[in-house]
Amino acid sequence: MSHQTGITASDKLKKFLGKCRDGRYRLLKICISDSGMPQLELEESREGSSSWDKDWDKYILPSVDPDQPTYFLYRLDEKDGSENFLWLLISWSPDHAHTRQKMLYASTKATLKKEFGQGQIKDEYFASTKEELTLRGYEKHMASMDGPGVLSQQELEMKEIKETETRVDIGVDTKQQTMSSLMFPMQKEALSALESFRMRSVDYLQLAIDIPGEKILLTKDGVYNAEELPKLIPTESARYHLFRYKHVHQGEATASVLFIYSMPGYSVSIKERMLYSSCKNSLVDTIQNQFNIEISRKVEIETGSELTEAFLQNELHPIAQDTKPKFAKPAMPNRGRKRLTKAPPS
Repeated sequence: MSHQTGITASDKLKKFLGKCRDGRYRLLKICISDSGMPQLELEESREGSSSWDKDWDKYILPSVDPDQPTYFLYRLDEKDGSENFLWLLISWSPDHAHTRQKMLYASTKATLKKEFGQGQIKDEYFASTKEELTLRGYEKHMASMDGPGVLSQQELEMKEIKETETRVDIGVDTKQQTMSSLMFPMQKEALSALESFRMRSVDYLQLAIDIPGEKILLTKDGVYNAEELPKLIPTESARYHLFRYKHVHQGEATASVLFIYSMPGYSVSIKERMLYSSCKNSLVDTIQNQFNIEISRKVEIETGSELTEAFLQNELHPIAQDTKPKFAKPAMPNRGRKRLTKAPPS
């Protein structure tokens, strides 16, 4: 679930959403009002004039405010099994918009989906540049989603199994597939959440292993800051976390991605500990290689209380230690015990 803001849809918007499903409207532009009690409001609506792809650039681009995030609900020409039109939810969040506005829109998206009806939203698309908002930008996004890296986790695993089976030469240096490379398939929601994280529409993901079902599930996602992070860590079960840590280092604003593996001591079963430990490396490989998410640091913790600002800063930017050897003054050479000599008799 996303971190909610408490913002709701206005009565006028609710009424409009209830009557806009007949195929008349192509585009709905929805914003969050600036009033003391902000609400989701309908800012603009456009009726369709041609096919969905021909209407795209003609309708969406003129409706874009280059500095202000907004939502677009765009009707496709495709229908579901009940003959209802399917829609695309576009989240427009320009890079140079105010951080608070971007976080507000990211956290309120779940409310809009609930008000409109998630069953009629075929896909979600996040855009931060005007190039991404063009039809060509959306088609590139669809092509990347249909690529072999993201389309089917099960297909990737079958490919790995077949490659492993072809390695028939066994010798003393041969490495066989063991529990250390175990990987369970990921549910569709988890794959979509990783794509949302890559597109920066969320800053935090929490993933869990469904042990009976042998799947990796999404248990939480949203926009959170470092102060909220410790409270997100479960105290009685293991989890994987992906967190984009926005901070300032040496006077420059930066964002680093941390992969956090939380295992609360020995309060969990041995089987759970083994499965989480065994799936960790393969999950990291999937995140980095299939979704092109660069992980700056991998961290293992027992409790959320460890995730302080100082801890995160030190993990990402450790203070360099002076390891230059210090040379002590050499000792005087040992010439043995002093001998007493008697002066010869005169």
